[in-house]
Amino acid sequence: MNKSCDLADKQIAYKPQQSSFVLLAVFSVSIFLSAFLLFSIQPYFSKLVLPKLGGSPGVWSVAIVFFQGVLLLGYSYAHALTKWASTRSALIIHSLLAIVAFAFLPISITSVMGSPPAEGQAMWLFALFALSVGVPFFAVSANAPLLQAWFSRTDHPHAADPYFLYGSSNIGSFASLFLYIILIEPSFSLTDQGVLWMYGFGILSVMIASCGLLVINGKKRSSPSETEFANPKNVDVAKTDVIWWIVLAALPSGLLVSVTAHISVDIASAPFLWVIPLALFLSTFVFVFRQEPLVSYKTLSRYLPFIITAIIVSSFLPAALPVWFSLILHLSAFFFIALYCHLLLFQKRPDARHLTAFYLWMSFGGFLGGCFTSLLAPAVFNWVAEYPLFLLAVLVLSLSMRLENKNELKVSALVSLIFCLGFLGLTSTGLIPAFQSYGTNVVFAILAFVVASVLQIKSIPLAVIFLSLGATATFFNHQFKVESSFDRSFFGVVKVQQSEEGPFRLMMHGTTVHGAMSTKPEDLKHKPVPLTYYHSSEGMAQSLGAMQARRGGSIEHGAIIGLGTGSMLCHTKPDEKWTTFEIDSLVVKIAKNPDKFRFVSDCAPNSEIIIGDARLTLADMPDGELDYLLVDAFSSDSIPVHLMTQEAIRLYFRKLKPDGILTMHISNQNMNLEEAVAATAKSEGLAAVFNPATTTKLIASHPHIHPSAVIVLARDEAHFGKLLDSDRWIKPQAGDMRPWTDDYSDVLSAVLKAVDFDKIKFWN
Repeated sequence: MNKSCDLADKQIAYKPQQSSFVLLAVFSVSIFLSAFLLFSIQPYFSKLVLPKLGGSPGVWSVAIVFFQGVLLLGYSYAHALTKWASTRSALIIHSLLAIVAFAFLPISITSVMGSPPAEGQAMWLFALFALSVGVPFFAVSANAPLLQAWFSRTDHPHAADPYFLYGSSNIGSFASLFLYIILIEPSFSLTDQGVLWMYGFGILSVMIASCGLLVINGKKRSSPSETEFANPKNVDVAKTDVIWWIVLAALPSGLLVSVTAHISVDIASAPFLWVIPLALFLSTFVFVFRQEPLVSYKTLSRYLPFIITAIIVSSFLPAALPVWFSLILHLSAFFFIALYCHLLLFQKRPDARHLTAFYLWMSFGGFLGGCFTSLLAPAVFNWVAEYPLFLLAVLVLSLSMRLENKNELKVSALVSLIFCLGFLGLTSTGLIPAFQSYGTNVVFAILAFVVASVLQIKSIPLAVIFLSLGATATFFNHQFKVESSFDRSFFGVVKVQQSEEGPFRLMMHGTTVHGAMSTKPEDLKHKPVPLTYYHSSEGMAQSLGAMQARRGGSIEHGAIIGLGTGSMLCHTKPDEKWTTFEIDSLVVKIAKNPDKFRFVSDCAPNSEIIIGDARLTLADMPDGELDYLLVDAFSSDSIPVHLMTQEAIRLYFRKLKPDGILTMHISNQNMNLEEAVAATAKSEGLAAVFNPATTTKLIASHPHIHPSAVIVLARDEAHFGKLLDSDRWIKPQAGDMRPWTDDYSDVLSAVLKAVDFDKIKFWN
């Protein structure tokens, strides 16, 4: 009898445990799958859009802000459903939304928007995203807070504090980005990715319906009490709580976009790198949104000043640091900063009754941070100033959070303001001659930041003063002391500066020199000589010379994709017709200004320059029009992939005469593009010759003549002319690379093929 009672008791005790396990499993898997789909759509659709706007990092920045904006709408929708609808009604409404979303699947680019404009590309992109992917993304974006709110209504033991499920959501987000880089992009075409996403959405819709039915048919949790919640002080929400949620979400979100822009523009512009900061951003939620966070924000706040100081100091010494070290440094700092902000955010989370409001305001803060970085900052700053501004804001936040006496911060801020205004007055008027030197300012700024990071251990007010002086010196130095002019557009920052290696003026976009011109007085009396990659000894000039020789000295009509400084136009002949396609109107403005560069004005003043993406604008040119076409379009150090695909090369050869040649400049520090182009040439039955980047004696002796990797394609080998007489031109190797198409490209493989693992430099 006793044994039977014991067995019955065990069975009774087991059923709730089994029920709780099933409940948690269904909700966890649903939230995981939802997040996986939510974040896999971002790189997928961004890649789908890249051919529309030249592969610019700006596309990714706008994409992040768009998805943040729709996420905000999704969280608002989830909050409204939770507040004003029963679970049954919410399930019906959400199911109807899923049905509507299916009408937009599989996802594709809408034809309504037409071609992008020459100006206002960001707003055009927003509209394109909204019409193409807005509804499916909105339907998925609401799931995380909605499912957590539903879970809080169950009788599960952890229902009172369901924020740990947000960790499951971000594991799904992180996994989707990681797998996209190493598995999805290399293995599936964009068409296949769209179909797979549609199937995943169907499975998710069934899972969400299951969650809703479990809540409707299951036992309900009684009204939450303060004793149930991990943070009983946060049962009621004050206005200051909302402000904190917004600020703590805005800082890492804005930093996410700005660090991505900094890496893309100033370190290395490889598209797969755009995903890494977002993956790190999401991983911090995994570490934080759990019942026992892995690290204390108080501990982390003591080390943040040293981390941020290291970043600031490294920004003054970019040439002394190898690319891999800079990447690790910036990405690590971003990770710890995001972790710190999200730790504080989790610490200030409210009771589960306010869960959807918490996520709503958090999403609003993230949207504000993204908007500031992607939309406002490019209009206000002519350089990527938002990145150091966000770093300084986090540094001040971490210091102020540790101050017990807030009046000390006010006093130190006032003293700092007086000191900084005094410093600006003395330096800008020249009363301190030493600070008219760029080097002196750099040393002063570095010392100020280092001293501030050390002082913060014992005296935060003093640290704030030195921090302010360092920041003032940095911005003063950048804006007024560097012999450079900065201009900024949707496509990045274009810098014109005097060379430190002689009397030369350079145009730079991110890490790449787009052209150089001698400023020696004697050279200014003559037509400028093309330098950098465009020197007469390099592949692009040689390929044009070979074509001109075949035509008896000059060609009828040539075209260039990518203007730069216009250097290649100085290899043209007076009786030739030339058309240049340039996506960035800012580059055109600079190249046509004879006070900066004279290649266009002196060598081809009557040449036609068409603004817009070449894949779209070149299509309007008559077929069989060109003798020669050069593809020389760079976004910093990255060639837009959509200009190298099978479809692009077919377009080029439609525009070329039967014996015309196509020259492609493929110099790149990060990717092996030889094999990708060679594979496409082979699949199209085209002849190809390759001039690898070689450091000759001339290049070694001249600071501004650079080796270039150039590949030339033609319908027949005979069309290469005298190029075949030189042993510098060889047959390119396709290796095992698949031809790239608009539907498929494997950037990661191209990156790995560019790495010589036997010769990795650990220092420059």
